Amino acid sequence: MTFLSLGLVVLAALIHATWNLLAKRAAHAGVAFVFAYNLVAGIAYAPWVAWILLSDGMAWSLPVAGVILLSALIHLAYSLCLQRGYQVADLSVVYPIARGTGPMLASVGAVVLLGEAISAPGLAGLLLVVAGIGLIATQGRFAAFRSAEAHRGVRWGLGTGALIAAYTVVDGWAVKRLGVLPVVLDWLSNTLRFFFLLPVILRDPRGNMARMRGHWRLAIAVGLLSPASYILVLTALRMGAPVHVVAPTREMSMMAGALFGMIFLGEAVGRWRLAGCLLLVVGVVLLSG
Repeated sequence: MTFLSLGLVVLAALIHATWNLLAKRAAHAGVAFVFAYNLVAGIAYAPWVAWILLSDGMAWSLPVAGVILLSALIHLAYSLCLQRGYQVADLSVVYPIARGTGPMLASVGAVVLLGEAISAPGLAGLLLVVAGIGLIATQGRFAAFRSAEAHRGVRWGLGTGALIAAYTVVDGWAVKRLGVLPVVLDWLSNTLRFFFLLPVILRDPRGNMARMRGHWRLAIAVGLLSPASYILVLTALRMGAPVHVVAPTREMSMMAGALFGMIFLGEAVGRWRLAGCLLLVVGVVLLSG
């Protein structure tokens, strides 16, 4: 993995943490907010996509169309699964399970399906990243995993993590093997998700507009930042960065999120989160070495 590829993924992690911080402020808007920022992303990135397709073009085929549709469906399922997990269990259970199992399963999928080879230091780095994610997200409160509600959270977290791994491997296959351009893949995936969500929004248009009141600036910001973050990740993959390295490295957003929470939300970092940040950094160094 080159220094440039690593830089793109780290930058993507910082942007990812930023837009998640903004999205949290509109959490109660629910699906309406997801629909709104997908709309913004579709409009904002359309000129770039049109320019790429008109100037450079792209080879279209049935496998390319199929992988774009599959990517959109997996991303949508991921969003709905994560939202459902937050409805039935604590974030402190669902989130670390999802973000920890996602890169681990993606790395396994990259080795099995894409034929990537992982070294012993790389494997150790992957395990350190997963451990760091757990410490940052739980702050050492492991007793939260013992209740019946926590068991539901584990199930939904595992499901979400599996979907994270699935879209990571599918999108990696699309840009690395099929030559799909990152911005085109992300834009088409976003656009398809927009149309998938449209019937849900049209069931209660007034209610959804009311939920968005005061949140459109946030939707614009997230609609611009969220695609940018993922396009950087896909670009790193297209440049040849291995999926089993990129998937865990982008979880540095967890560390950035903890720091943002301390700076902007007044949250305490604590020794567990500091230890998690340290493990995360060491793990990424081993992965990228």
